[in-house]
Amino acid sequence: MFERNNLKAWFYLLPAIIFLGVFLVYPLFDVLIYSFEEGYNFASGTSMGTGLYNYSYVLHDPYFLSALKNTFILVIITVPLSTVLALLISLALSSIKKLQELFQTIYFLPYVTNTLAVGLVFMILFKKTPYSDGLINLLLNVLGMNSIDFIEGPYWAKMFVLCFYTVWIVLPFKILILTSALASVNKDYYNAAKIDGTSRTRVFFKITLPMILPMVFYLIITGFIGAFKAYSDVVAIFGTDLNAAGMNTIVGYIYDMLYGTSGGYPSFASAAAIILFVIVLTITVINLMVSRRANNG
Repeated sequence: MFERNNLKAWFYLLPAIIFLGVFLVYPLFDVLIYSFEEGYNFASGTSMGTGLYNYSYVLHDPYFLSALKNTFILVIITVPLSTVLALLISLALSSIKKLQELFQTIYFLPYVTNTLAVGLVFMILFKKTPYSDGLINLLLNVLGMNSIDFIEGPYWAKMFVLCFYTVWIVLPFKILILTSALASVNKDYYNAAKIDGTSRTRVFFKITLPMILPMVFYLIITGFIGAFKAYSDVVAIFGTDLNAAGMNTIVGYIYDMLYGTSGGYPSFASAAAIILFVIVLTITVINLMVSRRANNG
């Protein structure tokens, strides 16, 4: 009976396994093979040989190193910041009884808004033009500060806008997940803590946080993966020539190698894609190990 049920379960999983094999496993192995073929040409299907030259080129390419730096800065800043902000907002929303659904809807609006539309709004807010310094610069002027060109100015200003934009985009989804997680916590724990006279801080660290920790780690893992795949967000703010703006990402570098102004180098693009895959896989495994240890502890 058990073997029959087991066979039936595998039968139900078969379409998903085939789908993953065709659209995930096969392309990944294909890219892996391309990454070792030096000077591969799509049109003729030929290469000049196999080896590690593609990886050597990519790892020494200033454009890739710049994209790698930008991506890591974006990940290190936005993932922890957005998660902490989402947790604080979710806690505040959970404590509000009146108009709670209204505030949840307002916070969720950026998530359902088109990425390019939000990028255009951010350009209006931050871009300095001959006709206007932007709304943010007008505010800075009121405070007695000098105007800053956030879109075409210094690197730190452009990175600030990108991080601000990324946090703004991912915050609604994290708030939605965390408010649901907070709502699922058994209220009996809070009632018992209230009877014992436990402080709010202790309740949060001893009851609330341990109960929602799996969801927090889930958001951290998906946040890392999403931040490493950043590209459309950057294009929405700085345009398509990200190398000239000095704001390219790893995904942007891969795209440029395939289709951009420096396009026509599938072997280099494949090598960069495999490097990105290894980085994301490593960070995901580390996060899963830490998450499992924290949950078991």
